[in-house]
Order: sequence, then structure tokens, then C-alpha cells
Amino acid sequence: MSGDEAKLLDTSGDYAFVVRDGEAVAEPRWRSSRVVLTSERLVFADADGNQSFPHGAVELVDDPESVVPEGFPADGATALRAGNHALLVDTPDVDAFDREYCRAALDAEVILVKHPAVVGGVVQESEWSKARFRFADDTVKLALPGGGSTSFPVEDVGTVETASRDVMGAQRRVVQLEHTDGEGRSVETHFSGTDAHCRALTHLFEAVVSDRGSEEYELTETENQVLMALYSGVSPFEMSDFVGISVEEVEEIYGKLLEMDAVDEVRVRTEVSLNAHGRNLASEAMSEQ
Repeated sequence: MSGDEAKLLDTSGDYAFVVRDGEAVAEPRWRSSRVVLTSERLVFADADGNQSFPHGAVELVDDPESVVPEGFPADGATALRAGNHALLVDTPDVDAFDREYCRAALDAEVILVKHPAVVGGVVQESEWSKARFRFADDTVKLALPGGGSTSFPVEDVGTVETASRDVMGAQRRVVQLEHTDGEGRSVETHFSGTDAHCRALTHLFEAVVSDRGSEEYELTETENQVLMALYSGVSPFEMSDFVGISVEEVEEIYGKLLEMDAVDEVRVRTEVSLNAHGRNLASEAMSEQ
């Protein structure tokens, strides 16, 4: 490894090529290997030597079934493309290898950030700037120019959206992330960079959102009104008058939202606050209005 390259993961596992040099492998097979992630690349080290793929050439496959041959045992494996290859990786001792890969691909990378881009639904005049990205201990940490910094738990991410935006005079892919800041406000941080950066950011954050509260709930019109009112900053104490229902009905709705894990209980039977899952639901409800 070069002097600037850091080893981030070294574990035992298996890998299998299902497409090699653009051609489907007729009889793919698993090979036992050391699986190494560095800040620069993904490496498979086995008896035949090392195979190395730089992060810029690797793309996680969102739909693994699209590359897994019928009947091939691949439960729990992570699918990825590397140039004109497609392969599967299985690391039994590592939970969520896809997240570990994203963490490695983004580790200490300098990416473009606009923070905060939106605060409480109000667009800010923030400028794009370079920031050094780290994802450690389930927390996103950004080192900003001039010695500034900001951080937030990845589990606090509410919504993830991607769009094409003008970034420093060029059209770039932008990852728009809603979360809360240190003051408990709903804010958006926007990220951009290389295609590899944006792919890793999108996969990482969308995996967090999709893993959380996947159970479907049907909300009534009144329940949606309460959800949107909380999202807009209406105090839980004022909810009854704001929505036009009794205090008892408000308490029942809070109980359902607690069951859905859409709010956090601040004070028993009196106050709740939206969490990331709830802000996501509220955003969806508002977009349907």
C-alpha cells in the first residue's frame, strides 16, 4: 500500500465472478479469500494472488437478483460491478458488507458539501465548499474549511433524494439529505462529487432509511394532519386547537405514532417529537397534498 492508503477492513470471506470481461460465467464458483478494504480499493487475496479494484471503478448493485444466476447459492451476499465484471462477495463475520464498502469508498475523501442547504423548509444562502468526509461509529463527520466541522448520527437521516443541480458552474449529481442538527432543527445537507462518491453516498443513506420501520401503516387524514403539523413545528401542546380535535384524540394519535416508531416520547402523555422515520413519513404526506 502507498503511504496515504489506509487499511479499513481485513476479514475472511468468499467471492465469485458471475460476469467476467463482459461475458456471463457459465459455472460460477465461490473462492475462499481474504477480503480487504482500504481507503483506495477492494482487494481479494487468495492462493492465486491478489485481485484489486479501485473504488472509482466499483458500483454496488441495488438489485442483486439481477446478476445472480438462477440456482446459484448467494443468500446474504453483496453484489457489485467492477468495470466489465460482476461479482458476489460473502463475508460471514461482517454485518452489512455493503455499508462497510461505502464507508471505505468515502473514507477521508474530499467531497463537495452545501451545509445547511435548507433549515426548517427554508432555503439558505449557503455556498458549496469542499469538506473531508468520514463515517465512523454510525456518525457522519464533515471537516469544513477554516477549521469548522459538523456531524450527525446516520440513523437520524429522514429522507434521501438525488437530483441534477448546478454545482460550481457545472451540472452535477447531488445527494440531498434531510436530518436534524445540534439544535433539533430539520435541516438538509447537500453532497456532490465524483460519480463514485455520489453512488456510495446514495447507497449508504438509502440503506439506512429502507432498513428502518419498513412495516406499512395506513394513516387517516387527521393522523396525517397531526404528522404534518409536527413536521412544521407546531407544539404538541397546541395540537388539539391547531387540528381541531380533542386532547384525547391527539393522545390516541400520538400513541399510534409511537407504535410506528415515528416519534420519540419526550414527556409521558404530554409531549412528543418527530424522529427521522416520522419526518420521512411527514414529507411523503405533504408531497401527496
